[in-house]
This record gives sequence, C-alpha cells and structure tokens, in this order.
Amino acid sequence: MNLKSTPEPRSEAGVGIDAMVFDLGGVLIDWNPRHLYRGLFGEDVDGMERFLAEVCTSAWNEKQDAGRSWEEAIAEATASHPEHAALIRAYRERSEETLGGPITDSVAVLDELRGAGVRLFALTNWSQFTFPYALARYPFLRWFEDIVVSGREGVIKPNPAIFRLLLSRAGIEASRSAFIDDSLKNVAAATLLGFRAIHFRSAAQLRLDLANLGVRVQRPVTADI
Repeated sequence: MNLKSTPEPRSEAGVGIDAMVFDLGGVLIDWNPRHLYRGLFGEDVDGMERFLAEVCTSAWNEKQDAGRSWEEAIAEATASHPEHAALIRAYRERSEETLGGPITDSVAVLDELRGAGVRLFALTNWSQFTFPYALARYPFLRWFEDIVVSGREGVIKPNPAIFRLLLSRAGIEASRSAFIDDSLKNVAAATLLGFRAIHFRSAAQLRLDLANLGVRVQRPVTADI
C-alpha cells in the first residue's frame, strides 16, 4: 500500500541505517480481540479465554492475515462449533471493536523519526478486508511511505518472502534497515535476512535499542496520532 507519491528526504538516522520498518499491532496499535469479546462475554472471563483458545484462535485468524476470506473462515469455525455461530460472526462483523487506541509512547518515537526525516515503512500481518478500518482510524499510518499488508500479498511474517517483497518494493537494503516487531519469530526471521532487528517490548526499551544502533531523533513535530 503506497501512501506517498514521492519518498521523504533521506537522513542520516544512524550508523548505516537508511530506513525503519515497523510492525503495527502490538507496537503502534493496541489490537486485541478481547476488546470486542469482553463486552460479549461480560463477567465470564474464563469463557472468553476458552473461546479464543479453542474457537477463534490465533492460528485461525492468521489464515485471514494470509488472505483467506472471512466467509471461508466463519464457515470453517461454525462447522466445528455451531453453538458459537453468533460469536464467530462477530469477529468479522464487529472487527472495528478489536481496535484499541494507538500505543502513544511508540507513536511518539515514530513521530520523532519522521521529524528527523527517516524513511518509514510498515510490514503487518493483517486481513486485507479489515485493515481499512485501521487505516481510517489512525492518521499516523499515513506517515509511512508504504505499508505491506500480508492479507493483500497472500503471505505472512515470518515467511521470508514478505520481507523480500518489502525490500524490493521500497528499494531498500536489509542491512541498512531497522525492523521493529513484538514477535520474536518475526524478529528472528528479519535477523536472518540481514535486518537490524529489534524485539519490541516497550517504547522506553525501543528508544534504548535505537540509541544502540546510533539512531538520532528529534522531538515530536505533531500531536496528530
């Protein structure tokens, strides 16, 4: 998803670093199906957790991230768990409610990088059918030169193919790019491809990790997140 017609000017972000590649969910966006299902299950927290562990699981959702249609996904889950049909449909029909707020401390780091003229890209595992809700909700997503959305490409992290797609489309080199993700398996895959990979745990830790790469940033230039 190209978001800018022309790249932002390059800057000397750090020693040998030309670009930053961010994951979205868990790093910049508080995405969690529990935001939706807490309201549907009420006080039955154990029931909610069983549902997410046994019915609408992470593995089930990853297939949508890889491009599977929601119609197929819902049919599969409903066939196995017909008693939960309405709850299964809610995952798609009320998917906007799985979106929490921006992770503001992390967005502040992103903003500082933007203010320093660093080239910014995003690489996310997300359904092509629900990503437009995020794009409409979070203005800071337009700060990226390009966002590679797995559901559009039919391949998800940590498959090396999606990293190579980003590199080719952005015209950047892995060895001169930092990659930030909250998933260790994605960080490991990026490292094997030559990225300067950072395991995201908090915005404060991210600042330290960027400093260790010699990345220089400046104060935020906008509060529009």
